[in-house]
Amino acid sequence: MNQELFLKILAIVLVPFVFVLLIIPLIKKIAFKINAVDVPGGRHIHKKPTPKLGGLGIFFGFLLGYMIFGTHSSIMNAVLIGSFIIILIGVVDDITELGPLTQFIGQLIAACVIVFYGGLLIKDLSAFGLYINFSILSYPITIFFILGCINCINLIDGLDGLSGGISSIYYLTIGIIAIIQGKTGLDFVLTFTMLGATLGFLIYNFNPATIFAGDCGSNFMGFMIAVIALLGFKNVTMTSFIIPLIILAIPILDTLFAIIRRFLKHEPLFKGDKFHIHHQLLNRNFSTKQTVIIIYIIDALFAFASILYFLKDKEISYVVYGILLILVIIIVLKTNIVFDRELIKQKFKKEK
Repeated sequence: MNQELFLKILAIVLVPFVFVLLIIPLIKKIAFKINAVDVPGGRHIHKKPTPKLGGLGIFFGFLLGYMIFGTHSSIMNAVLIGSFIIILIGVVDDITELGPLTQFIGQLIAACVIVFYGGLLIKDLSAFGLYINFSILSYPITIFFILGCINCINLIDGLDGLSGGISSIYYLTIGIIAIIQGKTGLDFVLTFTMLGATLGFLIYNFNPATIFAGDCGSNFMGFMIAVIALLGFKNVTMTSFIIPLIILAIPILDTLFAIIRRFLKHEPLFKGDKFHIHHQLLNRNFSTKQTVIIIYIIDALFAFASILYFLKDKEISYVVYGILLILVIIIVLKTNIVFDRELIKQKFKKEK
């Protein structure tokens, strides 16, 4: 990497980082005044009322970074409109707690803006000598992808610094891959802008957090993850399609396990519970900070393996992927993340 590119990346990261550092204290005061506060109790494990709306800081940092380093385009118009919808719905929810259906409709509208106005689509896929043209199915597939990214980050947002840290690992990894590929376009700018803004927020959000991302923050980070991934899908191969998903392995698996778990228990898919990956680690007597760091490490290893794959060191990346897969299987078998092991034991004893 030459010096000019390094200085450009440094500037794109530092400007939103410093701006978010400066604006978060103001957002905290506003959150308390408008009662956008997370109160302890229920599924919440924090001990004192904590302001939400941290996502506003990330959003404003992103806007500043784009205004300074980005370029105008119809795609970027769609990203800005979609982002505003996500932030608006999230802020209202952080204040008044909207129902799941209302939130979903807002997310769906934002996804449709990206697909129909921005024209960002997963149109085809080439892999293993095969070529698949999704044709009209490109639209629902892409919308589903965007909604999936949004809700994966939203569901994993259960501990101080968790959603922001995982998102930062994603942005950093995609940024490194962009550098390896020699990309300096819109996805490059958005990736490093979001990295700077999210890291600035993490200064206040890492345990013990003094502000939470709120739904506006987790939804926005997930939305931008989807957008950045789609910008890299212009020529979709199995590698370009799978790698972003692998980097998000932890939130994707956590979401998948939650769906299976709630289906088996005959519970609504949107019903919250305390059986997510981070809850399982907390139940193993890890502290909040230790739990978050463990998840960071696992997610970073997935990201590291993905970078190795892009560097054509596939054998080592396959070994790392294999080890991580075994680790995930052990977590499933040793915890209640999918099955309630105590209920299974009780049923087994009755049958005997």
